[in-house]
Amino acid sequence: MTNLKGYMGKVLFVDLSDKSYKEFPWTDEDRKRTVGGKIMAADILLNHIRPGLKAFDEDNWLVITTGPLTRCKSPSSTRFNISTVSPLTGILTSSNCGGPFGRRLKKAGWDAMVITGKADELTWIEIDDDKVTFHDVPEMRGMLTGEAQKKFSSGMGKLVIGPAGENKVLYACVFSGERTAGRGGVGAVFGDKNIKAITAKGTHEPEIYDKERLDFLNKQWEMQLKRHPITGAQLAKLGTAGLVAPMQAHRILATKNFSDGRFDSFEKVSGEELAEKHLIKNGNCYSCPMRCERRVRYEGKNIKGPELETLGLLGPNIMNDDIEKIIKWNYELDELGIDTISCAGSIAFAMELQEKGLWNSGLEFGKTDNLSEVFELIAKREGIGDELANGTRLMSEKFGGKEFAIHAKGMELAAYEPRGAVGQGLGYATANRGGCHLNAGYMVVLEGLGLNMNSYTPKGKAGIAITFQNVMEGASAAGFCVFTSYAIIPWFLVAKPTGLMTRAVQQVLKFTAPILYIAAKCPEILAVNIPLIQYPRVLNAATGMKFTAGTFLKNGALGYNTERLANIILGLPVGEETDTLPRRLLDEEQVPGDKKTKVPLDKMKKSYYIIRGWKNGAPTMRTLKRSGVRIPECIKEVYPYGKG
Repeated sequence: MTNLKGYMGKVLFVDLSDKSYKEFPWTDEDRKRTVGGKIMAADILLNHIRPGLKAFDEDNWLVITTGPLTRCKSPSSTRFNISTVSPLTGILTSSNCGGPFGRRLKKAGWDAMVITGKADELTWIEIDDDKVTFHDVPEMRGMLTGEAQKKFSSGMGKLVIGPAGENKVLYACVFSGERTAGRGGVGAVFGDKNIKAITAKGTHEPEIYDKERLDFLNKQWEMQLKRHPITGAQLAKLGTAGLVAPMQAHRILATKNFSDGRFDSFEKVSGEELAEKHLIKNGNCYSCPMRCERRVRYEGKNIKGPELETLGLLGPNIMNDDIEKIIKWNYELDELGIDTISCAGSIAFAMELQEKGLWNSGLEFGKTDNLSEVFELIAKREGIGDELANGTRLMSEKFGGKEFAIHAKGMELAAYEPRGAVGQGLGYATANRGGCHLNAGYMVVLEGLGLNMNSYTPKGKAGIAITFQNVMEGASAAGFCVFTSYAIIPWFLVAKPTGLMTRAVQQVLKFTAPILYIAAKCPEILAVNIPLIQYPRVLNAATGMKFTAGTFLKNGALGYNTERLANIILGLPVGEETDTLPRRLLDEEQVPGDKKTKVPLDKMKKSYYIIRGWKNGAPTMRTLKRSGVRIPECIKEVYPYGKG
């Protein structure tokens, strides 16, 4: 149990091998130290994993976590997280989701659940308050994600996989409603453990420390989000798809397997095109005022429309300008339980392999009439689908083309071409889970998609990337959607991108490294609450804990360092190639003859490591202790980075 508010005070531990369950030990000190979400999951996994542990080992744990703000009705606070060893990257992955399962898990009385072992038969895990029941469901094998969820009552929170998860496609995902825990292959780990579905329902509600204060802050924050040009206007009007046009303008739109940053027919796959010809209405996650979801019609159905990543990577990146096909493919991939980002990246890579005569898959840029069939082959691991199901990195190791295999640490990059936003390139390279735009700190929001900070200069990018990474880690741990972090940027800077003050701020940002270095080393100096950063104040009102801007950022650093240490134990190499990008992005100019249009990674990475307190991509022991990482006993004496 717990003396803190906002939490349910219990963590469920499930062993599939003998179909048993019990309470997992998790104390209030653990809650105060990690808060929840992906940081809690990383801490649990760090103290369980071992060198050589693989994603499909029986003792690889699945950790599903909520945050203390889940079910507390704060804006955009419905998120939950799934962490495990990734079959795609071989290191930790954390996959965030806005579906209803997290809220229902807390209503059942649990803050989180840890799953180990493997079931003998395809299994549905049913959680009903304190009772857990294991059901064999062989009849559900092969069911699509939508059909699988219809098997359970509407009062349940549901997690399901599709055929791709059952067949261990390395980037298979998990669905809750129409929301996806998409990246890193968590669905494949579900499939390996023979989990088809998990449901949760119950009769509990979290207690609030200061409900009156929380209600006031929730209204204040909702107003802030609605008034901000990004969270209140852009996302509501066009969703994430609204970024296609500015990405084109700033040479950030990944095109033809990241060989360019602009696409001649970009208007045909833009947010404006989606809104004008296909939008039925906006949708949203529970308690979210941003309403960035696009509802579109497909074959008479009202379905979720494609997000920016899907539009970009199944559009310009494979030389396709047919938005109706992308709507169709997005639906098909969701039903099969496949991550659209990694799938699209793998297909683009295969198309370039075909173009260069390295693998005859039959896939060609601009020729897309057969892709629905290809998706089926991937989900079933048949024909060329068996190779595509392994992702870009493994295909490059088999067929060649490593220099244009667009991934970081084995995870395919999102749709932002980093040679047009070099800070985003640094983020991709240093992100713990691989080529993720959000774990990267989403630097493009400053490099053209919010502000217009010089997108080619390396100056100031390391410190800002670290700050944004820590903010997003902390927000995710609390249970918030990371899109809320956009509102940290003062609204008037975004509303007037060419204004005198905005231009002045953008110049100043280049010289913030010393300030951000001090803040990273001693976050306690920020022992205040900053009005634009609402997270600490809301956490205080909900839980009774005492957060400031400084301790909130320190919590984000804790998460980042915990995941990095876990990755090193799992085998992430330490040294020059720890945090890197494919040679195309480092050595080839996006605009021939323009030297600034490639990612100056080494310059930025040097500053990044100094500010983080890392050596060769590894946190020093001093950094681990300062940020509060619970260091496993087995490495205290052998960890090679004991000073710093």
